[in-house]
Parts: sequence; C-alpha cells; structure tokens
Amino acid sequence: MACRPSGSGSYTMVVIPLKTSFHSLDALRFYLWVKRLKDLEKEKDALWSGLEILEKAHVWYLQQLEENRARQDSIDRNSGFGSCQEGAAEARACLLRSRIQRVNGSLGSLMSETNVMSSSIPSLPEAVADSDLRWHNSVLTEKVSDKNRQISLLELEKDVLLEQLDDLQAC
Repeated sequence: MACRPSGSGSYTMVVIPLKTSFHSLDALRFYLWVKRLKDLEKEKDALWSGLEILEKAHVWYLQQLEENRARQDSIDRNSGFGSCQEGAAEARACLLRSRIQRVNGSLGSLMSETNVMSSSIPSLPEAVADSDLRWHNSVLTEKVSDKNRQISLLELEKDVLLEQLDDLQAC
C-alpha cells in the first residue's frame, strides 16, 4: 500500500501486491518506504500551511506599515513636532511593538536554524499557551509599572505634606 494525495487534498490508498511474504525483507523495505513517503507528505502539508501563514503575516505587516505611515502623517500635519498621546493609544502601540518584536525574533530564530525537526517545533496549543503567558506577563508588568508610578507620586506628596507640617509646627 502507498499513500498518495488525491485532488481534494486527502490521501488515497494504493495497493501494491507483494510477490513475497509480508514478513520478508522486501516487505519491510516497502513498508518503510511507504512510511517515509507518508511522513514527507505530512511535512509538505505542514510547510504549505506555514507558507500560507507567512503570506497572511506579510499582508498584515504591510497593512500595519500603511496605517503607521498614515498616523504619522496625520500627527505631523496636526503639529510640527508630532505630539505623543497618553493613555490607551500609547499602551496599545507598546503592546503591538512588543508582539511584533517577539514574532520577528521567533521568525528570525526559526529561519536561522538549519536542521529544524518537526518534533522540535512546539505544537499549536503550546504556542498559544506560551503566547497567552507572555501576554499576561506584559499586562502584569504594565500594572506593576503603574503602581510604582503611583507609589512615587504618593511619596512625593507625603514629603510635601511633611514639609508643610514642619512649617506649621515651627510657627
């Protein structure tokens, strides 16, 4: 038997009669050959899927670049210096930059590996879980930064109040 993809993308079975016993060396060679062909077909399917994802990512990157250019042009038109917006837009831009840099790093490391085995590539659920953990880490890091800013402001306010108290007691 050999597996061969049909026109619809599914695999069809082709029966090849063996002139010798199923326990012969020829049967074993044939089985290993068919198994290797099947593995190569699966690898080819995975590579095609990866190529489709990369093409979608390419289109997404081009759209993001175009949006970035449009935002930059509108900011430049509104003020000669390019104002820096606070709040949600800044947080979104920071998160987007972080994600883009992470994806770029992952793609770069993947492309630099010469012998990437399919078993060394994390499965989709593992990649999603990793991405979720990284996202939660980014969110928590942002919250900690906000709390640290609040603490700093409160400490400054405390120092001002203590100085005012000292001034009142001195009078």
